[in-house]
Amino acid sequence: MNARRIAALLGAVACLAAAADPAERLNNPTQEARARALFRETRCVVCQGESIDDSDADLAGDLRQAIRARITAGATDDQVRAFLRARYGDFVLFRPSLSLANALLWGGPFVVAIIGAGLLIARQRSAPPAPPLSPEEEAKVAVLTADEPV
Repeated sequence: MNARRIAALLGAVACLAAAADPAERLNNPTQEARARALFRETRCVVCQGESIDDSDADLAGDLRQAIRARITAGATDDQVRAFLRARYGDFVLFRPSLSLANALLWGGPFVVAIIGAGLLIARQRSAPPAPPLSPEEEAKVAVLTADEPV
């Protein structure tokens, strides 16, 4: 067997291993495609870094069943997302909806940095200039810098 055939065989085995149990799949291919798309944008609350499509956690399986049940019952994708948010909060979605709380969460650090930079600039502009050095201080600086190579 050449390398391409081996790679194709390994890829097929990996796809079969990652596929869901055929008994769980919906009979309607359009509904199953919608469900799979929702699986990919839903975070596993156990794994937190994976979607429920990739996760083997029991809770991810329960969420997949709940999404399929809602789609079978006629719910739209937005209604399914609303159900997930109501039950698990915005964290469950990889792309949470835009809300005032999310805007403050993401924009707050930038606003604080801009305000801090503005205050720093204003303080530097309003600070009095440093007084000139006295003759004794100038002599000390001259002694200290005389030994330094230029």
